[in-house]
Amino acid sequence: MATVLEQGRSLDRALASLALDGRLRPAVMDLSYGVLRRLGLLDKLLALLLERPLTDPAIRYLLLVGLYELLEGRTPAYAAVNEAVAAAPRRAGGLVNAVLRNFQRRREALLQAALADPVARWNHPAWWIARLEEEYPDDWQAILDAANRHPPMTLRINRRRTDVQAYLDRLSELGLEAERSGECALTLEKPVPVPELPGFAEGLVSVQDLGAQYAAPLLDCRDGMRVLDACAAPGGKTAHLLERHDLELVALDRDAARLERVRDNLSRLGLTATLRAADAGSPAVWWDGSPYDRILLDAPCTASGVVRRHPDGKWLKRADDATMLARRQGQLLEALWPLLRAGGKLLYATCSLFGAENREVVRTFLEHHPEAEEEPLDLAGGRQGQLLPDSHHDGFFYARLVKT
Repeated sequence: MATVLEQGRSLDRALASLALDGRLRPAVMDLSYGVLRRLGLLDKLLALLLERPLTDPAIRYLLLVGLYELLEGRTPAYAAVNEAVAAAPRRAGGLVNAVLRNFQRRREALLQAALADPVARWNHPAWWIARLEEEYPDDWQAILDAANRHPPMTLRINRRRTDVQAYLDRLSELGLEAERSGECALTLEKPVPVPELPGFAEGLVSVQDLGAQYAAPLLDCRDGMRVLDACAAPGGKTAHLLERHDLELVALDRDAARLERVRDNLSRLGLTATLRAADAGSPAVWWDGSPYDRILLDAPCTASGVVRRHPDGKWLKRADDATMLARRQGQLLEALWPLLRAGGKLLYATCSLFGAENREVVRTFLEHHPEAEEEPLDLAGGRQGQLLPDSHHDGFFYARLVKT
């Protein structure tokens, strides 16, 4: 926890760096994700319980975990308190015991007092709440509620190797309930560990949010086209494009290590693409001069639409990040647009909810490019290309531009 909140390291990377055995890892992940999902409330409760601020961050995080376990109730209260005391340094054991038992005695009154604070009520930073309220006056509460819930586990069927009904039947044989949720998508009633998915190792299926699965059909490809996936890692959208069509596809990412994940995913699925480690914003370094029929620009963003999957993101981002990222997004659009042939299409995509990264970036680009036109999208539930997070999918933005 300290690695994430003190050093700004992503939770995924922090967990990956820990030497945890197979039995311990799920418990550590559950606690880490849970605490970060409810950090606003936990922090407020801790402030109400302490007479003065803690000087030792390690004790703070230990208490946050203890409070989370008491709130969730999945661990018996006596065990949660005893485990926290046992994990504390001897000098702090009494404090940890007193704080957690005090919470048990005053639970309802403390919760009522804490929830009067918007940050504790919504478990998001104050600036984030204010921005959503400004941009989505009718939906901001539903957006925050969705962001605090566990995300659905949605699968993408590799139709080169099986079909949706056949995979549904295979799940049913194993007692796993699922429903069809998209063209090649199934949503599981209850999540399961990825290795337990039947046929996963053989490339029958991948895990991909339904909102992310909209990208491939929206790019409007046809067999034989030359396609660029400009920010490809970890490769979900790349693979989906290749599952749908026979393409001459270049998958580009400036992070060589993350590009290896694209290679691994394509290998598992039996798909082929040209992979290049390079910055999409510097085509002179990597482009061969042959124009593309289609370009997918899944631009780097605040990831504000997927924080239920990455709850550390809402505490690590800052209020001006969207503005700074919008400059990078605009630069990528400007750099890639000349690579698109006349009549070609570029799909601009983010997993953000903030207009500065989405509609404003597209509007600015169109103002400076009279040869660019935005095409209407057949996007169920989308509002001018903006998907809001709900029980079916995360939050995404899409805009398709055609070079006239």
